[in-house]
Amino acid sequence: MRGATHAKWAAGAVVVALAATACGGGGSSGGSGASGIVRSSWGDPQNPLEPANTNEVQGGKVMDMIFRGLKRYDPKTGKAENMLADKIETKDSQNFTITVKDGWKFSNGEKVTAKSFVDAWNYGASLKNGQKNAYFFGQIDGYDKVHPESGKQTADTLSGLKVTGPLTFTVKLNQKFSTWPDILGYAAFAPLPKVFYTDHAAYVKKPIGDGPYTVESYQRGSQMSLRKWDGYPGSDKAQNGGVDLKVYTDNNTAYTDLTAGNLDLVDDVPASQLKNVKNDLNGRYINTPAGIIQTIAFPFYDPAWNKPNSDKVRKGLSMAINRPQITKTIFNDTRTPATDWTSPVLGKDGGYKAGLCGDLCKFNPTEAKKLIQEGGGIPGGQLKIGYNADTGSHKQWVDAVCNSINNALGNDKACVGAPTGTFADFRNKITNQKLNYPFRAGWQMDYPLIQDFMQPLYYTDASSNDGKWSNKQFDALVDKANAEPDTAKAVQDFQKAEEIVRDNMVTIPLWYQNGSAGYSSRVSNVSLNPFSVPVYNEIKVK
Repeated sequence: MRGATHAKWAAGAVVVALAATACGGGGSSGGSGASGIVRSSWGDPQNPLEPANTNEVQGGKVMDMIFRGLKRYDPKTGKAENMLADKIETKDSQNFTITVKDGWKFSNGEKVTAKSFVDAWNYGASLKNGQKNAYFFGQIDGYDKVHPESGKQTADTLSGLKVTGPLTFTVKLNQKFSTWPDILGYAAFAPLPKVFYTDHAAYVKKPIGDGPYTVESYQRGSQMSLRKWDGYPGSDKAQNGGVDLKVYTDNNTAYTDLTAGNLDLVDDVPASQLKNVKNDLNGRYINTPAGIIQTIAFPFYDPAWNKPNSDKVRKGLSMAINRPQITKTIFNDTRTPATDWTSPVLGKDGGYKAGLCGDLCKFNPTEAKKLIQEGGGIPGGQLKIGYNADTGSHKQWVDAVCNSINNALGNDKACVGAPTGTFADFRNKITNQKLNYPFRAGWQMDYPLIQDFMQPLYYTDASSNDGKWSNKQFDALVDKANAEPDTAKAVQDFQKAEEIVRDNMVTIPLWYQNGSAGYSSRVSNVSLNPFSVPVYNEIKVK
């Protein structure tokens, strides 16, 4: 996905609250049909709603509503299909010519051009702009100059990007990458309007995109209101009047509001309610496979977790977790025990390899205890597992994982949960390397390729390599796979890289997650895409 060069992130993610604003579109939550407003649960995003600075689920939901890029992933199949791209041409899988469809515009009336993309990508890649997704542009020529690993930035624009006409531009990659066009549906590659640069503060207060919705207002900690954009030129127009994303710090409260008729959609059904949800909602419940895996990540930036033989401790901890029991008792079988580090949604041809983890992902208390002892024991004598307490029923499963580990090791204090109040604060601790203990990590695919489960998470200095693990052999295999024009051979190279992740137990794979959502009788045509995100634009209000 991101080529052979790496990003060095500046510490200190700054969370900028979008000020409450309002204009046009109406703010009523009533109405019916195309004018009705969908009321959905949500959580505040970690960062401002800039495409290249949004790399977590809550912000990603908004990105998918207010932006459209060159590609879009089919909400049913996940397949990358042309959206604003009229055509993407290449003869060598390294030099691409992109033609943007005519007639597209931003919600402020500005025309979307080739320059709208090139300027946005240059901004996203630049080190001085500190964008979380800068690494996505690492495969484009000149990235080492605009985002050097060390030293001073020597260029402001990527040499591999050239505007060649109002609706055409060329891209030169720093190596062959046959599937590169398929990643262009990710939000980081969205175009940006001129106001993003000329009045950035105004943009942050009220983001402007080219998608089917516009942002009407946002009060951090309370609600974001999005409204249908009547001038949207795409074929996937909103079938409702808008979406009110209501902030909840407890998904149990959101679920209660749903059953009471105060919400229309909850896409994070509490684990404690999974056994009741079908009856509570008269069958208005969705449970579908999604490209999501839950893991436990380790802080390799802390020497205590990066010692020789510490891999034995991680392997032992993995074998101390009774995945089948936890997925059944806590998640009512809406999770499936993981046996690799990808997702079954990819299928065999896409890189999923059932059983790749082998015995290391099977519950074996005797071997678990032995390996942990051989590895020198748990650093500090007690395992903490960090998690955010506001969404995802994380307390329940973390407690269950700890109980399993404690029982396996015969020590009721061997493992404890370590909560952080909100998702945003939790993510800030991680990105600022403030956690010196393992933490829960979930990966929701950006696009349906095995590469997306490997490179962003485990490549040296990759955008979501939160534990800061580094392995030259892994990096070399990823580079080789990216350059391979034969998809089947590329998948094999990625799986070899995945075996290195396994042999080092870089993260502990826990379970594959289904998309789970409940909805009210007030709405219809509700579905989740393969990324487990509601397809908001297709929801109808009765």
